[in-house]
Amino acid sequence: RRSSDLNPVTEGKVYITTADNAPKKIMIFDVFGSPIMETTILGKELNLSDLDTGVYVLRVFEANKVATRKLIIK
Repeated sequence: RRSSDLNPVTEGKVYITTADNAPKKIMIFDVFGSPIMETTILGKELNLSDLDTGVYVLRVFEANKVATRKLIIK
């Protein structure tokens, strides 16, 4: 499963798999671009159970790389 296959989320968790599998800084933004969550994960699992239903933007920072994906919470 690639990191671009992150949606939709229905169980409150998403798994972020990368080639390096290093610690990742995660930022989540609402559709207006306002940051609503920031955390660091050491593994692959990101708990999103606190987020309301909706569409978000997920940004993953790992080493010198950044990935941005759309995130749908159902």
